[in-house]
Amino acid sequence: MVFEVIDSIRDVETFARGSGIRELRRLRRMYGEGRWRKRIGTAEIRLPDGTIRLAELHWYEATGIGRKEFKIKRYLD
Repeated sequence: MVFEVIDSIRDVETFARGSGIRELRRLRRMYGEGRWRKRIGTAEIRLPDGTIRLAELHWYEATGIGRKEFKIKRYLD
């Protein structure tokens, strides 16, 4: 799904790291070696139709590579 994060991401937590990430092999192949973490947080997002919603987001992140593959897990409003 295409969306834009319009606010800073709050309440960020790490819930998987390193070998605890099922997609680790694919992430390293696509983006490179790094200390990969799967993270969760909340932010206001803008959907393609212009609607603004508060959502729980999940993404992968590595030092030196950045945040990759954001996905909306659920809407909070």
